[in-house]
Amino acid sequence: MRLILVAAAGHILLFGAVPAASQTTSAPPRTAAQTRQPTPVPRAQFIADMDAQFKTLDGNGDRVVLRAEIETAQKRQAAAASLQRNRMLFEQLDKDRNGQLSAAEFRALATIQGKPDAAPLLSRFDTNKDGKIELVEYRAATQANFDRMDTDRDGIVSVAEMRAGGIIK
Repeated sequence: MRLILVAAAGHILLFGAVPAASQTTSAPPRTAAQTRQPTPVPRAQFIADMDAQFKTLDGNGDRVVLRAEIETAQKRQAAAASLQRNRMLFEQLDKDRNGQLSAAEFRALATIQGKPDAAPLLSRFDTNKDGKIELVEYRAATQANFDRMDTDRDGIVSVAEMRAGGIIK
């Protein structure tokens, strides 16, 4: 299982499996937040960022993530990535920059769509195997990564600790 590194508010967050939909498409260009140099991450900020990520999965706000909510979030993420990718492709394909694609320009467009798959996230985070992810399960799994990286146990994952953990070069 691959870990995800997510840049949020200039911090690196560690998550479980990459959703299948994003594995089947080319990666969108890096945003300014993703290209910034990593900074130390205090535990409180990590928890706040992690909870915000959990909220994106928890569609009805009941602090429990079900398979359907994961799939809905994956569809939303895939749709946003597709829209961004299509905008970039349009700009690349519109060779004459007239805001329209000719038939010849349009033929160069290829769209790949992946099917959402909640299994990797459920496998990683649903520790009691009841088919849903509760906030405590999500926190336990993600905080384990933080604690593993915070080798000096000061509550902050420093840039040096990120490098030592193989998260950044």
